[in-house]
Amino acid sequence: MKRAIFHYKISEVVPYIDWSYLLHAWGLTAGATAPVEEIISDAKKILREIGDKYCTHALFALCKARGCDDDIIVEDIALPCLRQQHSQADCPNICLSDFVSPYGDEIGIFATTIDHALDTEYKDDPYRNLLTQTLADRLAEATASLLHLQVRTQKKLWGYAPDESLDIAELLAEKNRGIRPAVGYPSLPDQSIIFTIDRIAHLDEIGMSLTSNGAMTPHASVCGLMISHPKARYFAVGKISEEQLDDYAKRRGIPTDEIRKFLAKNC
Repeated sequence: MKRAIFHYKISEVVPYIDWSYLLHAWGLTAGATAPVEEIISDAKKILREIGDKYCTHALFALCKARGCDDDIIVEDIALPCLRQQHSQADCPNICLSDFVSPYGDEIGIFATTIDHALDTEYKDDPYRNLLTQTLADRLAEATASLLHLQVRTQKKLWGYAPDESLDIAELLAEKNRGIRPAVGYPSLPDQSIIFTIDRIAHLDEIGMSLTSNGAMTPHASVCGLMISHPKARYFAVGKISEEQLDDYAKRRGIPTDEIRKFLAKNC
């Protein structure tokens, strides 16, 4: 396993913020001109005020891996995945393990977070405090975008796409090769799988901790996988059957009812 830890200045990651998701968090769309302009203006003012007082942090681990049915074996540890059961048209029912060679491959594990103190910077101002919290989420995601770019293009990290040349708009539109599905997102919906990832990557090395239900602290944190296969794409697992739930629980070594709590939206 090859590991790397990075600490970024806020100013380094700001260009990679996808403002549309910040607006979404506030229930706004691009069509709501006045509120949109106000929220973004206030967020940018906060960024100017904090400058580089705080940092974001990232961990990357390049691991030996292989696909084995619906599991990804990462450094000899099984990472069970879920397969779509309701595909559209003639598309196959896919699983993340489909994009990892059964004959030996590599996979990335990543985690990004922010300085915990950022959450309390404006604790006495309810509006700016809430805006800073949603902005912190965007900074963690922006850090993941920057990290992913470096991982793809730098051979000392992985460098599977060394000739990539995309502008930030193309990066935010996910025009790059490879994917980085995050824990709790549609293709990796089981939040409790983060405990397995933590066993491999040791998230505490960048100041992250996990609650008993797998929630990350600081709240503005992201953790997941990086897959380099040129045909890898994002997808939603969607609804699964009781049969697959039972099978997944067995592969996880956890009672079905326990796993069901983490997959309520998929059952």
